[in-house]
Amino acid sequence: MSKKEIKSVEYGLEKIFEGAQDFLPLLGTDYVEFYVGNAKQAAHYYKTAFGFQSYAYRGLETGSRDQVSYVLKQDKIRLVLTTPLNSKSPINDHIVKHGDGVKVIALWVDDARSAYEETTKRGAKSYMEPTVDKDEHGEIVRAGIYTYGETVHMFVERKNYKGTFMPGFVAWKSDYNPEPTGLKFIDHMVGNVGWNEMNTWVKWYEDVMGFVNFLSFDDKQIHTEYSALMSKVMSNGNGRIKFPINEPAEGAKKSQIEEYLDFYESPGVQHIAVATDDIISTVSDMRARGIEFLSTPPEEYYRAVPGRLEEFSHELQEDIEKLMALGIMIDADEEGYLLQIFTKPVEDRPTLFFEIIQRMGAKGFGAGNFKALFQSIEREQALRGTL
Repeated sequence: MSKKEIKSVEYGLEKIFEGAQDFLPLLGTDYVEFYVGNAKQAAHYYKTAFGFQSYAYRGLETGSRDQVSYVLKQDKIRLVLTTPLNSKSPINDHIVKHGDGVKVIALWVDDARSAYEETTKRGAKSYMEPTVDKDEHGEIVRAGIYTYGETVHMFVERKNYKGTFMPGFVAWKSDYNPEPTGLKFIDHMVGNVGWNEMNTWVKWYEDVMGFVNFLSFDDKQIHTEYSALMSKVMSNGNGRIKFPINEPAEGAKKSQIEEYLDFYESPGVQHIAVATDDIISTVSDMRARGIEFLSTPPEEYYRAVPGRLEEFSHELQEDIEKLMALGIMIDADEEGYLLQIFTKPVEDRPTLFFEIIQRMGAKGFGAGNFKALFQSIEREQALRGTL
């Protein structure tokens, strides 16, 4: 990350903590819901490969006649995998168009009714009016709005609920619960939008959600010989929710953003970044379980790392040989450094993937790794014939 980019982060963080609007206090990410073709099999995959644990279930046995959902948990991360149970469900339309993908980014709030009222009066399109679900364990209030594409932000108020996940679900007991891989929480989630739409959605997050744009990258910073993109990072006031937004930029060949839009067939969530305290252990474990990661940067990349860290007076605590063997990338800013790696797409369509990240003080998003990352993605695009 350059000095200019660091100043942009610092200025943005000052704006967030000093001047961000407080009409939408967000406590964190509550859950992420995927619409998938086969929730039972998808749940097995995320348990086996990522180390998620069985948590809650809703289906025919619980009285749900039109859809089934499996809830998985690992530390503070909750994934909900939902499948329709008949051909008339509108969930089918989503799956046919997009393939398996993220439908709902649920945000934990103290007052879902207020969150809905404040965002809709500022221009948000309603997905679901405030709804109260009750059982013997209390009540949960939910309300939803649309963001880019068909993606939804669901506001979830659970202060008056003591049960498992939410009403309509039961605890999911399973004899098969592989050990966790060390994933802790969602660090950020990245959305891809269409040509010339990034600034529209940046303004939407500013006006509707009270977010602040604290870091921006243009096609002069994020490019290779073949492709480019532009990106702006949005954050809420307390910094717990961060949503980078990408759009394509002109290049000699097709960028990863264009490829995503072609196959997802609309804007949507490109990747979910999940944090770990020990990326070497996490990635080693995930590789052994069958997760495929993007190809390793060349040896020259790793030879340059000590100099990049020295520029900011940081010393790498991890074994660089182990990082290189696993393909883990390193970037730094004045606050510290970070370690990150990206999976290959986890669906057959080249759309959704995951990032594994370990922050050692750094506040950025790996700007110094963008070129190496893009080149790795382009090698995969070339194999798919989509570059």
